[in-house]
Amino acid sequence: MKAVATVVPRPTRTLREVVFVDGVRTPFGKAGPKGLYAETRADDLIVRVIRELLRRHPELPPERIDEVAIAATTQIGDQGLTIGRTAALLAGLPTSVPGFAIDRMCAGAMTAVTTVGSGIAFGAYDVAIAGGVEHMGRHPMGEGVDPNPRFLSEKLVDTSALVMGQTAENLHDRFPEITKQRADAFAAASQAKYAAALAAGHIDADLVSMATRSTEHGYGLATADEPPRPGTTVQDLAALKTPFRPHGRITAGNAAGLNDGATGCLLAAEEVAEQLGLPRAMRLVGYGFVGVEPEVMGVGPVPSTEKALRTTGLSIEDIGLFELNEAFAVQVLAVLDHFGLADDDPRVNPWGGAIAVGHPLASSGVRLMTQLARHFAARPDVRYGLTAMCIGFGMGGSVIWENPAYDGSIR
Repeated sequence: MKAVATVVPRPTRTLREVVFVDGVRTPFGKAGPKGLYAETRADDLIVRVIRELLRRHPELPPERIDEVAIAATTQIGDQGLTIGRTAALLAGLPTSVPGFAIDRMCAGAMTAVTTVGSGIAFGAYDVAIAGGVEHMGRHPMGEGVDPNPRFLSEKLVDTSALVMGQTAENLHDRFPEITKQRADAFAAASQAKYAAALAAGHIDADLVSMATRSTEHGYGLATADEPPRPGTTVQDLAALKTPFRPHGRITAGNAAGLNDGATGCLLAAEEVAEQLGLPRAMRLVGYGFVGVEPEVMGVGPVPSTEKALRTTGLSIEDIGLFELNEAFAVQVLAVLDHFGLADDDPRVNPWGGAIAVGHPLASSGVRLMTQLARHFAARPDVRYGLTAMCIGFGMGGSVIWENPAYDGSIR
């Protein structure tokens, strides 16, 4: 008599809702020998962020954290060595908490969020930390890289694709209606909006102070962003040099600077957040990453946003708040033009953006998310928000979030 094999039913899975619990960042500094963090280690920046997340949420047992995903664009030196794991250990998390490093250039922290967020939705994690760090003073963009000569010899990309400022000049070429005057006006507005938000006390909630060290000045404490230039006018910007092209349009004033800083956030399954008493600042709706021509990488958020909207069944009209990374003013303006939004639409970067506050590459995605979470808390009339950014070497990333405090208003 033949034995009958027992058929074990395949486990069924139901995707879980993922929530953004809270986010925090160090003040951003200027990269270079005179910057805030010139003699501060990159890993110490992200360790400070992780510790602050734990301090702000004593209701979260550290052993409940299932993963630590930390991004860095240049993964060498003090922001190498699988920084997600080493930062977790340095921050005092239990040795049972794993970690990993991630790189998608400017969208590193954004990708850390979507990666562990997907794991939470799938059921692999309950709670995770995601973030990014970039010390562009210690590790300039491109340090130690060795691009394959085939990129140029086989004309796979234009030479300008390797220099982000040149890609922004290319974007001006492609969209001549985006003039330098428009870019300068947008940049001046970013500075003004940041200054107003700072004066109103909106920025401080995002920040954790960071100890600094200087051979010349001794120890200090970073409590505020270093890059902003309050009072910047369009006339000031018009006089700046165009380093990427003679008589060009990209200047230090209408582009984000070279910066140091770290960001981090807590993500959790919604029911787990409720069980632990963790706040729910935003609910993850969907996301999209795409590739575009590397020579015009700044246009990346257009198709990535279209993809995110398509996969979630939403339209651009459903989005009530936008946090767009300001790598270059022309890049944001190209996105706004495509979607029919005005240069001064109040829904876009209400507290200014990277042109004012800085862009420490892999860390910036979580800054966008943290600010959107703050906006949601103050705007129960807004249901959906978008965080989006262009990505070096020709990509775009967009993440759509839902406001748990939405009160059922029209938007």
